[in-house]
Amino acid sequence: MRTAVAIAAASGNALAHIRDGRFQRSMAFITGGSSFVSGLEVAYEHYKGSYSNPIMYTPVTLSFVLAGAGFWGAWSERAARTVLRTVSLVTLADGLIGFGFHVRGIHRKPGGWRLPITNIIMGPPIFAPLLFGTAAYLGFMASYLRCEEDAPIGQQPVRGWREELRTGQFQKHLAFISMIWAVFSGFEAWYSHYKSKFRIWAQWTPVLLAPVQIAACAAAISDKRAASTFLPISSGVAVIDGAIGFGYHARGILRRPGGRKTWLYNILYGPPIFAPLLFAACGALGLLASALRREIDG
Repeated sequence: MRTAVAIAAASGNALAHIRDGRFQRSMAFITGGSSFVSGLEVAYEHYKGSYSNPIMYTPVTLSFVLAGAGFWGAWSERAARTVLRTVSLVTLADGLIGFGFHVRGIHRKPGGWRLPITNIIMGPPIFAPLLFGTAAYLGFMASYLRCEEDAPIGQQPVRGWREELRTGQFQKHLAFISMIWAVFSGFEAWYSHYKSKFRIWAQWTPVLLAPVQIAACAAAISDKRAASTFLPISSGVAVIDGAIGFGYHARGILRRPGGRKTWLYNILYGPPIFAPLLFAACGALGLLASALRREIDG
């Protein structure tokens, strides 16, 4: 009984901090961890591309710099507002540049955009650089939040997006970002699983759940009730599906010839082990959005 009461109290306290914009340390730490994971994903994907272009090193380098900035920002409020913000903006810019290079890579394949389906599937993953920016966006957002130790400021009116971030009143904004990320991650799941010909039924789940998450986010933007009902349900399912997908990808790697004995080779050439976590991250953003206050609350 005491454990249940303690958990309920901790959950209520965490929700109060989120609604008041006082979760900078937590968000900075999440930024560091997610950037480290995405850096590993980019590193092995570009390794398979033989780092044929020197710019392929930039997201790998920046991901680990951002991870360091995130962990530093979790310890120091000043670092969160300066170093983390700067590194996050640079990383976001790098993701946009990488998107341009991936589009160019598809264009340069035989047939170019006259064979869109074939070249998108066989070319560089078109939305991967934008998904790489997820951690950078979280870091940028964290740089404007307030620390957990700060005093509550209540329901006072705010003006401008900076104050909305600082006071936790950006539900519609984050729902929109989650919707965009659902489009990117759903498309990436489709083309990745299409290449493997949807060999197992579970490969359909992120493809089918992505439109549901998109619809939930769109509804949350226009309707406050949907943000507190439909959005957390669809987002929770997306998180669970991403976690299960991670397990399937790990199992797929272990089932390759050599299994654990050739784990590095199998990670490089097996199913992308961290890709399902990007879909889970989309759901996590939706859950966070459902817990925030709306911009009009002020």
